[in-house]
Amino acid sequence: MNSKYLGYTMAFITIFVWGTTYAITKNLLNYFTPFEVLFLRFLIAYLFLLVVKPTFNFKLNFQEEKLFLLLGLTGGMLYFLVENLALKYTSASNVGLIVSSIPIFSSIIAHFTTEDEKFDKNLILGFALAITGIFLILYNGNKVLKINPIGDILAVVCSIIWAIYSNLLRKVDKSYSGILVVRKTFFYGLMFMLPGLYLLKVKIHFEYLFNKDVSFSIFYLALVASSICFIMWSRSINIIGIIKTTNFIYLIPLVAMVSSVLILDEKITPLMVTGGLLILSGVLINDKKISFDKFFKPKTTTTL
Repeated sequence: MNSKYLGYTMAFITIFVWGTTYAITKNLLNYFTPFEVLFLRFLIAYLFLLVVKPTFNFKLNFQEEKLFLLLGLTGGMLYFLVENLALKYTSASNVGLIVSSIPIFSSIIAHFTTEDEKFDKNLILGFALAITGIFLILYNGNKVLKINPIGDILAVVCSIIWAIYSNLLRKVDKSYSGILVVRKTFFYGLMFMLPGLYLLKVKIHFEYLFNKDVSFSIFYLALVASSICFIMWSRSINIIGIIKTTNFIYLIPLVAMVSSVLILDEKITPLMVTGGLLILSGVLINDKKISFDKFFKPKTTTTL
């Protein structure tokens, strides 16, 4: 296969898998608590990545380790824990739609933490559209579907946490390989989980893993979604570039909705679709995939 097509194929497969994780995680919450799902997913993923890349750097740098500590806390533990909690209270479709607003929140945080990304009219308009879409989804969940609004609010918090993680990730030394970055992130994420296991007296119900559907779902999240897909994503970026690769992220809400209908038999309403389209439009405008400049520029005429 041509390497270019291989890059596109890996990016599409990765996004397809990531889009299905919301429905699969929600189904697992029938057997495990959100914390149990999180711990099992990270433990298996970390052990797998340790086998894939068993290299270590024993020359500890306090500043670097502090950064990875924060990555493990935000992207390693808090994001997935809050996401799992959100899925406990709201639909997988809602979570998939709301977290697609991450690029908007990431841009806002970057405005305050970097010098090269500042507010512009695209960001302001994109944010307004995305927030309107989020409010429509919140209204739809509370008034139409009669589900607990705390789940949708947690999904918004989830988006902000991942936006913080994304901005922290920019500070990682470029000499680190992608696999090593995620492995260290998972390691510190697990370190943050251990006190929680003790304090909350969490008992991992390993007996559920004898259920083939449950074990498939756990290993799907850990090995495929958290490990293999990350490797494919990094490889795709190397082949076709970061812009073409990240464009596939816009498919996540669609995959999340379809998989939620097929796996969980969730109901899709016009308000959800409208809210999702508003969020997607906001993200595209913020990323300058859609520009309205030409509509506001005065028409020029040429004279002979």
